[in-house]
Amino acid sequence: MSKNIVKVGNIECGADPLFLISGPCVIEDENTMMRTAEYLKKVSEKLNIPVIYKSSFQKDNRSSVQYYMGPGIDEGMKILAKVKDEFGFPVLSDVHYPEQIPIVAHVLDVIQIPAYLCMQTTIVVEAAKTGKVINLKHGQFLAPENMAKPVQKVIDSGNNQILLTERGYTFGYNDLIVDPRSFYHLSETGFPVIFDITHSIRKYGIPSADPKGGAREFLPGISRAGVAAGVDGIFIEAHPEPEKALCDAASQLCTDDLEEFLKPLIELHHVELKYRESE
Repeated sequence: MSKNIVKVGNIECGADPLFLISGPCVIEDENTMMRTAEYLKKVSEKLNIPVIYKSSFQKDNRSSVQYYMGPGIDEGMKILAKVKDEFGFPVLSDVHYPEQIPIVAHVLDVIQIPAYLCMQTTIVVEAAKTGKVINLKHGQFLAPENMAKPVQKVIDSGNNQILLTERGYTFGYNDLIVDPRSFYHLSETGFPVIFDITHSIRKYGIPSADPKGGAREFLPGISRAGVAAGVDGIFIEAHPEPEKALCDAASQLCTDDLEEFLKPLIELHHVELKYRESE
């Protein structure tokens, strides 16, 4: 099946080269956000990898009301707009309620539908009606081939600017499993496929600040498997000091480690493209 090329800013998602979605899990203080953006800019230019800057203004699925949920929509959009203006990155964030969509549409280049909301028709349709690029995250509860359903909801709403993101799904007992067959099923929709690597190693039921809340030892293996399977982009949450991050501290990658982590993935992507061209 031929793949649609989805343009995000000046990035052609679905074409060469591999692209990166990255940034802190949740919007923190402005200094942390700008430090991360500055580092991502350097990595982007050095490795020739296009970057979409991602951070959440609200995390509405935290397991306790005591945990940091983000700065809220007004402050969050202000900070993302500053990142966009100063560094030229397209920006992405997720929404949780339909009434947030008209507000974020003034700033965001990509509106993300969280995995656990991907089958909620109202929020999917309202996001689609903005005409913005929609990133649909694969629900942890949903067989990957059934992601064709929310894709069709976006199309039926008059929008064919769609990205799909795999982040592992639940076979049980607080663990997420990445099934390589998922990349095939998602690509069958005809839209670019992204692999969310860092969320895939989160351990449910364990606070994200606990070192046991993520399994970073699996990051190299599963990331290479996803790129070898032909994904178009990778999603890596990154933070200057992950151990101090206010969300997903156990799974985010340190910005200092990002360049070396990306190098084999970029090389593998080129190998996969050559193989695809030879078929």
